Amino acid sequence: MFSIGPYHVGNQVVLAPMAGVTDRPFRQLCRQQGAGLVVSEMVTSDTRLWNSRKSQTRLNHTGETEPRSVQIAGGDPQMMADAARMNVDRGAQIIDINMGCPAKKVCKKAAGSALLKDEPLVGEILQAVTAAVNVPVTLKIRTGWSTDHRNGVTIARMAEDAGIAALAVHGRTRACGYRGEAEYDTIAAIVEAVSIPVLANGDIDNPHKARAVLEHTGASAVMIGRAAQGRPWIFREIDHFLRTGTLLPAPSPQEILHILSSHLGELHRFYGDFMGVRIARKHVGWYMKTLAGSEPFRKTFNQIEEASEQHASVRGFFERLITKEEKAA
Repeated sequence: MFSIGPYHVGNQVVLAPMAGVTDRPFRQLCRQQGAGLVVSEMVTSDTRLWNSRKSQTRLNHTGETEPRSVQIAGGDPQMMADAARMNVDRGAQIIDINMGCPAKKVCKKAAGSALLKDEPLVGEILQAVTAAVNVPVTLKIRTGWSTDHRNGVTIARMAEDAGIAALAVHGRTRACGYRGEAEYDTIAAIVEAVSIPVLANGDIDNPHKARAVLEHTGASAVMIGRAAQGRPWIFREIDHFLRTGTLLPAPSPQEILHILSSHLGELHRFYGDFMGVRIARKHVGWYMKTLAGSEPFRKTFNQIEEASEQHASVRGFFERLITKEEKAA
């Protein structure tokens, strides 16, 4: 286990911040399913945009389990410092700086992983944000700008010198996007170079992979991103395996129905029926990806316009699935 400032993280499995995914309902669900820490989806450092519906939902942390970690993104040191202060005023207990997002719309604004190309600017942002708030500041990066320019170790040392409390590293460069396989040698070198906690991220999608990455890198924890979409129980599976060396049984269809129904209800409550119904479609699609024969259901589900109909549709699908399994047994 490890600590970020005064906050003790009780296990070695952390939810990665993902724009459009790690909203409050999903973060709360992942905590319930065993994540030791969750991080909010990225919030722009341009506070002039905070009145938008999207920003308002991203800034809503009501009732969240502590510590509340909020990720900010931007390329201007003063704006990042101001955004950090304003998020702390709104209840953030950890500020996370995004220097890992490879999305073009983020990078073209000289934010996210695009910053890794400008080490002096990285230093200015880190110094400005850590000086602006009295809560721990963490940083998420990639291994470098490109495979020819892996400067992750340099950035990590700068981060530690600036007072960054923990560092998450995705095992790809900015140029890689999500192509190819993540590499963990650079993460291991970063762990060797700094004394702050390092979280290893990238392609970790099962308990055996999590343990192998921790052993290879010496990282304090693994950070799970895309593998948690539609599989929030991955956190308890990895945590259990790391602690005991044994695998938990896969969740039954009855349990998946319970988790999904609860998640669906929270999405409808959080966003309201109109937006909740639309946002639920992608989450339900992720749950269904692992279930045989779900393709026709997914197409039908995506046409539903009412929250109550979404609930009924999900229940119907799982009742048929459970009946089919019982007959096969």
